[in-house]
Amino acid sequence: MTEHAPLILDVAGTELTAADRRRLAHPLTGGVILFARNWENRAQLLQLTSSIKAVRDDLLICVDHEGGRVQRFRTDGFTHLPPMRALGDMWMDDGKGAKAVPGSGALRATNAATAAGYVLGTELRACGVDFSFTPVLDLDWTDEAPTPAQALAAPHGGSESLGRPGTSRSGVIGDRSFHRDPRVVALLAKSLMHGLLQAGMANCGKHFPGHGFAAADSHVAMPVDERSLAAILADDAAPYPWLAQVLTSVMPAHIVYPEVDSRPAGFSARWLQDILRGQLGFDGVIFSDDLSMEGARVIDGAPVSYTAAALAALHAGCDAVLLCNQSVGDGQPVDALLAGLAAAQTAGRWQPSASSAQRMARLRPTAPAAQDWAALQHDARYQQALRLLPALE
Repeated sequence: MTEHAPLILDVAGTELTAADRRRLAHPLTGGVILFARNWENRAQLLQLTSSIKAVRDDLLICVDHEGGRVQRFRTDGFTHLPPMRALGDMWMDDGKGAKAVPGSGALRATNAATAAGYVLGTELRACGVDFSFTPVLDLDWTDEAPTPAQALAAPHGGSESLGRPGTSRSGVIGDRSFHRDPRVVALLAKSLMHGLLQAGMANCGKHFPGHGFAAADSHVAMPVDERSLAAILADDAAPYPWLAQVLTSVMPAHIVYPEVDSRPAGFSARWLQDILRGQLGFDGVIFSDDLSMEGARVIDGAPVSYTAAALAALHAGCDAVLLCNQSVGDGQPVDALLAGLAAAQTAGRWQPSASSAQRMARLRPTAPAAQDWAALQHDARYQQALRLLPALE
């Protein structure tokens, strides 16, 4: 891929159709995102990813594979990874009574986060997957929870010191978040990214500037967060500048922050160019979230087509845009987006970006996977990483 190919598309099933191959071969297609419907077993997945690379070996094969309830491949040997909240709870658990060792929970948690990233990355790469949209950097807001300072000041830590009532403000985020405290989120995310890096995989922090405070689910509604820019930067967005040197990509939220911009963050040049790139110093890839989500279907108060949404995201500062779950059936929405963006390019309403192409190229693995699945099962480093993961409840 020598030019900017900004579209990340899905495929219909467990093997490529002629229509899938045609869409993947389009010069504006830069990658493919896989879902649970694309999975039967490891052999089938490896055949599918090999077939994708046979169409174009520069396509980035992606998946949403975080752990917990967002894990697309769960059978045939794939490790059931814990939700990220389990790592946050581990951070707070320094032991009890005479056995309490201040700080020991944080050390165990960062070690476990690195192990989770390594297991996640090595298993995916052994099956031909290049990239996962992880980690979630959103904060786990709860109305009843104490402030981070109060939680960290509690004797001996412990998950009960969080005052977590069990219900997060955002149901769609919830236990996908590491913690309420942005400092804990940043350090655990950095440890997980280290594990991904050891596996030869890049990372994606999401959902900038933060989805945890908004209660509505942007898959089915348009969430609104009415806090000030200062409040958001001091809290929810705090992990992003702390991680600016290690984040390789970011995905903005389909949320409106009206004190900052009337547009959702993923369509806002104020958020993406002025704040994320300018103020916070991020220079990696910016992916739009899925354009088929309800939070992306209306811009400036008016419904928009997928082409209009893609153009708005690209003009705002996104390097790549995702359209998910539209290849099922006749795939007409995918074909319309490919044709619409090509027509916009011809008409001069959008032009490929050389800097975006360079950023996207950095996400692709620079070397083949270190091991196939059989060898991975006997690898001492992988086995040690498995032992470090928190037990699933």
